[in-house]
Amino acid sequence: MQKLNFQLYNFRFKNSENKVSIFDEIRKKFIILTPEEWVRQHVVQFLLEEKKYPKSLINVEKVLKVNGLRKRYDVVVFNSDGSIFILIECKAPEVKIAQATFDQIARYNMTMNAQFLMVTNGLNHYFCQMDFENEKYQFLPELPMYKNI
Repeated sequence: MQKLNFQLYNFRFKNSENKVSIFDEIRKKFIILTPEEWVRQHVVQFLLEEKKYPKSLINVEKVLKVNGLRKRYDVVVFNSDGSIFILIECKAPEVKIAQATFDQIARYNMTMNAQFLMVTNGLNHYFCQMDFENEKYQFLPELPMYKNI
């Protein structure tokens, strides 16, 4: 798989029926390794190892409803009260991050009300803090570290 713009992490892999799978620590199972999953697993390790978020507050690939449609978010970090702290959208490395990507995560966030957003294709990372009062977001140099949110 392609080298991404993250630190090097240790992953567990498995080969089955000529398909490579990667172990997801959050879902506690092996997932078929696609380019997007490669990015998603790097994001999970980034949250755990770099930002020190506990596994118990991280959720991966769950369904949500947006305007009556079933959508699937990539990664969420919860506050200890169950509200959403960070919403993360992962794209495969070959997918260029464009305005449409920010529009997608903004639509998801109208339902989820996360305080922070992250958009990444593994090569380029964008971090935003929401300003709900003024209905906009502000770009940040990085996400906050975990501190008993």
